[in-house]
Amino acid sequence: MNATYPKTEKLKKQKHIDLLFSEGKSVSKYPLRLVYVALNENEVPIEFGVSVSKRYFKRAVNRNYFKRVLRETYRLNKELLHSNLKQPYAMMFFYQTKERLSYAEIDAKTKLLFEKFIESINKD
Repeated sequence: MNATYPKTEKLKKQKHIDLLFSEGKSVSKYPLRLVYVALNENEVPIEFGVSVSKRYFKRAVNRNYFKRVLRETYRLNKELLHSNLKQPYAMMFFYQTKERLSYAEIDAKTKLLFEKFIESINKD
């Protein structure tokens, strides 16, 4: 599978975002949190978004850096998700600490988080 992050995979529909925050479930692996909800009809298997709170990083340049890192770790590790999903999901990735973790640390935590997510959906 190609490791891209096309426009079709970006979480943009307000309806899906509202559904995510009203009915979504979450899994965490400090300092990352993944909120997800199953979708009924969708042409892509995953709609994915990232968020870094202004509470933790006041400067936009720092928030944007971590959003880029989160998108990149998703892009490189999304094969873990695609190979194990049976239905489409909308999900959002949160970075929840003031610590400035390195790319390697975030990448390792992302893999662990995706494995935890897969266990969670297989349990349900």
